[in-house]
Amino acid sequence: MAVKLIDTHCHLDAHYFPAGPGDVLERAKIEGVGAFMVVGVGATLEPARAAASLAASRDDVVAAVGVHPHDASTLDDAAERELRELGSRAGVAAIGEIGLDYHYDHSPRDVQRRVFSRLVRLARDLAKPIVVHTRAAADDTLAILDGEGAREVGGIIHCFSEDEKFARRALELGFDLSFSGIVTFKSARDVAAVAASAPVERIHVETDSPYLAPVPMRGKPCEPAFVLHTARRVAELRKTTLEELAPILWKNAERRLGRTFA
Repeated sequence: MAVKLIDTHCHLDAHYFPAGPGDVLERAKIEGVGAFMVVGVGATLEPARAAASLAASRDDVVAAVGVHPHDASTLDDAAERELRELGSRAGVAAIGEIGLDYHYDHSPRDVQRRVFSRLVRLARDLAKPIVVHTRAAADDTLAILDGEGAREVGGIIHCFSEDEKFARRALELGFDLSFSGIVTFKSARDVAAVAASAPVERIHVETDSPYLAPVPMRGKPCEPAFVLHTARRVAELRKTTLEELAPILWKNAERRLGRTFA
């Protein structure tokens, strides 16, 4: 039985894939990946513009636009105005990825917190779900989501890398959990435990391409086609088959992204 999957988080920027997204997406289609959320973030809004344009040109793509915590220092009033316009477009399904990253601290933590709060409010204004990046900042991430009323729109904790305690709280706040290639790593015991036990209607799979290629594709630039390996591992952890899990994942993504895909 053929399976169909949605990669709920991939980066297809030109500096990652110089030949453009077309061939990358077609390779994924061959592997049964039928739809994609392309995330546009960077030091400027050019990746957001490109993601929104790609979504407007293809029925199998939606976009998320935002300002990554690494680049939080770049957000000014003009950038927020443009982000609001981009986020209002029909093909843009979510605001993100936004959040906190205390591992690298490429932007000062107080700036990250202010920008995260500001963009949660923007998502609420636009009634769009939020794609959350969080690393080494679990408590502050949850506090801002709670304090800014993010449960009104909900969203996805992308590239889930926390523990069951964090997962329970995120679920309570209206956020789904998305598993990347990390769930295939032997060292990712906490992530695997959450993938095995989280409510099946609240989980997704993603590549975060070009990063975090799953086993057995380690060492290669990650592509949306590789989401098949991540989904297979999640099915294994849940003691089911990929054929049984895939239709549930598809419906989960459609519901969260507010889009029905062919």
